[in-house]
Amino acid sequence: GLTTSQRAVTVQKGPLYRVRGSHVTLWCKVSGYQGPAEQNFQWSIYLPSAPEREVQIVSTVDPSFPYAIYTQRVRSRGIFVERLQGDAVLLHITELQDRDAGQYECHTPKTDERFLGSYSAKTNLSVIADTLSASMAPQALTLTEGDAVELTCEVSKSTDQHTHLSVGWFLLQGAGEHHAEEVLTLSKDFILKPGPSYEQRFLEGDVQLNKVGNTTYKLFIRGVKPSDQGQLYCEAAEWIEDPDEMWKDISRKQTEKTSLAVVSQGRDLSVDIIAAERSLSEGDTLQLNCMVGAPKSSSRHFKVIWLLDNVEVATVDPHGVFIWEEEYKERAKLGELRAFKQSNTVYLLTISEVGLKDKGTYQCSVSEMKTPGDSHSIQTIVSSGIQVSVKPVESHMRLSVSTSTPRITVGDSLTLRCEVLGATGPVSVRWWHLPPQHPGHRVLVATMEQDGTLSLGSAYQDGQTRGSLRMEKESSGTFTLEIPSTLDEDDGGQYRCEATQWSRGRNWTEKGEAAVMVSSMGLSLHATLRSRIATVRYGQSFELFCQVNASYTLEEVPACVRWLFQRSPADASHELARVCPSGTVVWGTAHPHFQGKAQLAKAGTSFRLHIHSALPADEGTYQCEVEVWRRNTLPLGQPAASTRSNVVGIKVVLPESKLQVATEDSSVEIASSNAAIECSFVFAQNNSQFAVTWYLLPQADATPLQIIRVNYNSILEYGSEFSSPAQKSRFLSQRVSRNVFQLQILSADLKDEGRYYCVLEEWLWLVDGWYKLGEGTSGRATLKFKLAEHGLQMERTNHSLSAREGEEVVLPCRLQEAHLPRTQLSATWFQVKSSGRDSALLTLRYDGTMEYSQERLAARLYLRRPSAGDFSLTLSSVERGDAGAYYCQLQQWQQQSKGKDWALRASACSGYTQLTTIPPESTVLSRICSSPSLLNFILYLPLVLILLLALAAALVFCWHCKFRK
Repeated sequence: GLTTSQRAVTVQKGPLYRVRGSHVTLWCKVSGYQGPAEQNFQWSIYLPSAPEREVQIVSTVDPSFPYAIYTQRVRSRGIFVERLQGDAVLLHITELQDRDAGQYECHTPKTDERFLGSYSAKTNLSVIADTLSASMAPQALTLTEGDAVELTCEVSKSTDQHTHLSVGWFLLQGAGEHHAEEVLTLSKDFILKPGPSYEQRFLEGDVQLNKVGNTTYKLFIRGVKPSDQGQLYCEAAEWIEDPDEMWKDISRKQTEKTSLAVVSQGRDLSVDIIAAERSLSEGDTLQLNCMVGAPKSSSRHFKVIWLLDNVEVATVDPHGVFIWEEEYKERAKLGELRAFKQSNTVYLLTISEVGLKDKGTYQCSVSEMKTPGDSHSIQTIVSSGIQVSVKPVESHMRLSVSTSTPRITVGDSLTLRCEVLGATGPVSVRWWHLPPQHPGHRVLVATMEQDGTLSLGSAYQDGQTRGSLRMEKESSGTFTLEIPSTLDEDDGGQYRCEATQWSRGRNWTEKGEAAVMVSSMGLSLHATLRSRIATVRYGQSFELFCQVNASYTLEEVPACVRWLFQRSPADASHELARVCPSGTVVWGTAHPHFQGKAQLAKAGTSFRLHIHSALPADEGTYQCEVEVWRRNTLPLGQPAASTRSNVVGIKVVLPESKLQVATEDSSVEIASSNAAIECSFVFAQNNSQFAVTWYLLPQADATPLQIIRVNYNSILEYGSEFSSPAQKSRFLSQRVSRNVFQLQILSADLKDEGRYYCVLEEWLWLVDGWYKLGEGTSGRATLKFKLAEHGLQMERTNHSLSAREGEEVVLPCRLQEAHLPRTQLSATWFQVKSSGRDSALLTLRYDGTMEYSQERLAARLYLRRPSAGDFSLTLSSVERGDAGAYYCQLQQWQQQSKGKDWALRASACSGYTQLTTIPPESTVLSRICSSPSLLNFILYLPLVLILLLALAAALVFCWHCKFRK
């Protein structure tokens, strides 16, 4: 019958509403757990802005548990956990903030053998504004024993939640005044509860609390007693009922205090107050004497209070210790206020340099004590007081504002002086600029406070525009302002000095102005670029001169010179180098080779760029740019003026080419299938490299066709007519000796006949790259085949065929005789092109292999060869682009001997076959148009009908004539 208990975590039930700024507690406890009696607790919050995200606050076991936003508050004990017992804690938030609103979670780490039950619980906390207010006008009341007193307290709230109020009065007595005695309270349950000392008087109706209207609460005491004297105040509290049905005070407010003094009946005590002078002027000294009349005064104990218009100024206890009220402490420290006890019956109060705030009715209140520390006075007498008047003092301060720079140029410094005369106290100064372009508008320049603290206006805080402004106090009444560099003409206009004198809480301000005119600097520039030579040889040095014309000397202002370089019109212009005002040279990154070979110099208004050992990379256009800034300003931001010179082009001439190419024409006649064409040069520089390009002229007036190009790095590039894999494998270029280049043609046939030549280019490495020095063209080498006298007999009739697109057509090519024994035939079909070189479609080689010029044609071209001499071409799936003229070429090959190459013995071409393509049939009209007989019938049908109608009309007319006869 054993059972295992389950862990259960319980947290204070929510939702809870607490006031911003208040001290808040949340309790949490755990039960049914296993493990140590002292359990650990961890508090987290889920904020409304991210309800799914846990934010850790504080832990009883892990100091690193809080997130960053709570770390400081936890360290400073603004948030902490109080352990009530081993399994119960209180979370304290000493000053509630708006961001503390959310769902709080109390979690207890596992100490059980296994998870069973709940380990955390949550509650919601809302932060609301503190709308509770309580006020009572402070008073200093002196009543005779038996008099009645009534005090009024105004209490209000505007909380959205349902809350109750409690209002009560409390009495503070004694020197420390730390313990407040309850007089009478109206509780949140609307029940009146008197304090212990006032319970009997409450029951007798002598102490009452009445509510008048919604916000007014009045305390009435009938028959005051000496025990009632002290400091009375009102305290209001706002209460809210939590979900656990417990009422919680969420805000408390205390009013200011009213001093109540009660004079006993029939005592032999008198007080008199005397002033040396009642009518004073500002700055004079006020001296008051309080005289106490009492028999046997030396053995009696008096407490004296000085008041001004019923507000306490200072207190003298029976021991002669002075206590100043808060608002007078600072003046007492400065020596402006002094109070002391001359004897047990004479008390003095002195105010040096009185001000307007010191006028009014002064009173001396004397309380007699049984013993020096007793809080209950025997008798209090308040004198009738004395009226003191203070007349204001007029200021005699005047200003004189001047400038030593009334007319300046943009960029010059501006100096202003403000002399303050007749000031009798500390002075603060403000400088304003009144720009003429904005009448009625003023801009703060700088301020110097009474203590010398300096601050700049927002428009003058950037030291990069006008420099670092200086404002100084040269003497007690002289203030200077210096603006190191004027920005533009707008800095002219009126500058105003405002001086304010401070004395006894009052101030007087005087103003003065000075006019400044700021003229334009007239920045104008013109730059001219010239060079002694425009064409330089490779390796030769050259110079460029940038001549600047300005209305001022460049030494007066910060100037910067930029040299620009553009290699070609298609390229962008880049900065070659920049010479800064400090003399620093900054090299551009687009053309780094200039840094090691260029020199920059300046002489007056002329700037020079010297380039050593010209290279082809130095060829291009040069330009200079000059920028200037205002005087006394750093070269930052936009310049005040800038100009660019004209453009000068520099041409770098490369070393002269020594290349001489052999130009004699030659002829090459072959009978075998391979051919070699040579190209050579007679003379060239020893350290040159060469690029060779081979060309073919298939006909006399045809455009040359590029076969192959081999550059100076031996990289091959084939022409478009020779770019197929088959062609690339047949045409090879090689250098067979120092000055001889050779084009090899493998498996040559008749279509390779023509005139061949080469173009040789001479290239030289010049420091930074390869450069072409020159080129030459060789003579023409004519390639011919040596054929047998007996040629091939072919059918040479021209044919005209038409084929519909998508259909198949056969182009004829037949041999009229049997070929010789021990020979083989090859066949090539051509399509005639307007470019001059007919396009080979396919080739059947003598060894039986088939070669297509284009792979895409392989599926549409067939040589079916129904007989040994028939080489007709079948073209399937005819397309519109297939229209044109076709012919075939047959070649007869014979092996010279066993193991030798095959030689071409004869060749012949067929007649031309003109192929016309017809669009596919799509409509009846197209069928009609494609049939000539049907088309002719339709065209003549209207004419036949007209003739038939005319014949019928004639017959009718004849019949009509017969009928009339």
